[in-house]
Amino acid sequence: MRASPEFELIAKIRERLARAGAGSGADAPERIRLGAGDDAAITVPGGATATTIDATVEGIHFRSGWCPPHSVGRKAMATALSDLAAMGAEPGEAYVWLGRPPWLDPEGVLELCDGLAAVAAAAGVAIAGGDLTAAPELAVSVTAVGHAPAEADFVRRSGAEPGDALCVTGALGGAAAGLMLLEHPDLGGEEISAEADVAACQRQLDPRPRIEAGRLLAGAGAKAMIDVSDGLGADAEHLAEASGVAIEIELERVPLATGVAEIAAAAGRDVYEFAAGGEDYELLVALPRAGLERAAAILEPVGVPLAEIGRITAGRGVRLRLPGGRSLPMTGYDQLRS
Repeated sequence: MRASPEFELIAKIRERLARAGAGSGADAPERIRLGAGDDAAITVPGGATATTIDATVEGIHFRSGWCPPHSVGRKAMATALSDLAAMGAEPGEAYVWLGRPPWLDPEGVLELCDGLAAVAAAAGVAIAGGDLTAAPELAVSVTAVGHAPAEADFVRRSGAEPGDALCVTGALGGAAAGLMLLEHPDLGGEEISAEADVAACQRQLDPRPRIEAGRLLAGAGAKAMIDVSDGLGADAEHLAEASGVAIEIELERVPLATGVAEIAAAAGRDVYEFAAGGEDYELLVALPRAGLERAAAILEPVGVPLAEIGRITAGRGVRLRLPGGRSLPMTGYDQLRS
């Protein structure tokens, strides 16, 4: 009997993921004993595990008019893996739910899966299972599992102490600037260079989880860590609240991604608004001040810069200090805000 269109598509998805090196075949980690293709995956992990779930939804996190299926898949996997990076975890397995709207044809589904697989393979993640259902809007949910030899090897949000330095990997503002361009394609015209346009849009469409940097920072003595997804101020607040401390950030010390200054000028916006805009998926980390040089040196071989942008003090709350002493109002992404 001929298989149903649904089962045929699922078989193609499994084949595509396995061919991309992100499936559960012969190259899968030893801990995966049974992967995609049965009713449930079977894993035999050792040590400690960290599990996260992240959803990417049409109209909330992207718009299909400017985010093709391949980019949706890449973004969905990257945002989930970024949570593991913030824990300093070794990436392990991922499980994917795809809500397929009527307009997404089978080729679009496979294109999305290629995006998922590319990011998973680059991070050394095996996609061990998932589910495909009909849905009114395109949505992808990724559950990612990370590993460590022991629970104490994971970095939490709750370890920062007064006197620690606050640092960030990479550069900020690119994703917010890219979103501005994607939502307003006529913005700026010749005021914005092609380099700035491409760099900013790529940061929005193709975030890169700092998996290796997270592991290295954990080994370098990171005391607390979080990924910058909701926004610099909002994520600093999460870290400050969990650690029971206050945080002061000097915005003029925050590294800006390529194109941010150009795009902010064209939009008539303060460049620091983009820096605090979120979705950059860099790591915000509290480190002992005596260990800053060592941590920066450890990251050099993987090409990830580390910049000190603030300090941990006694008290509560977060202050984003602008040049001249003023403070930037606290902002951040809230998907439940009307």
